Amino acid sequence: MRRYNLEVLGIIETYWTQIGQQRLTSGDLLLYSGHEEENAPQTQGVALMLSKQAQNSLIGWESHGPRIIKASFKTKKEGITMNIIQCYAPTNDYNEDAKDQFYNRLQSIVEKCQKKDLAILMGDFNAKVGMDSTGYEDIMGRHGLRERNEN
Repeated sequence: MRRYNLEVLGIIETYWTQIGQQRLTSGDLLLYSGHEEENAPQTQGVALMLSKQAQNSLIGWESHGPRIIKASFKTKKEGITMNIIQCYAPTNDYNEDAKDQFYNRLQSIVEKCQKKDLAILMGDFNAKVGMDSTGYEDIMGRHGLRERNEN
């Protein structure tokens, strides 16, 4: 993180179970969210790594299962909170119910952020944009891979 001057780093596919935080020898703080059930599969998992400076601004954090974690930070602007939401979306191979459940939960988390606050949504949405940008020319480049998926 220091090499690239990062204050917050989002991580996916941690494969860790449980929810918690761990201070690293570097002084950085790791917030993690995985499956909570006993004997849960070691799949999915998300985390946020915070520098010392980010830790000083941390208001709180929430686990939303093995695919979503949210941390809230004070900003220099009085009364404005920065919410960072780290996600790991299901791939297209998952059934529609699992995908709907993920996106509904994500929508709910985003909607709970106050309108005046800053929300940063990041992670792996397992999206393939493909090479056909018809109708999306203003937001897509020409260098997509293969065909677009539904994510």
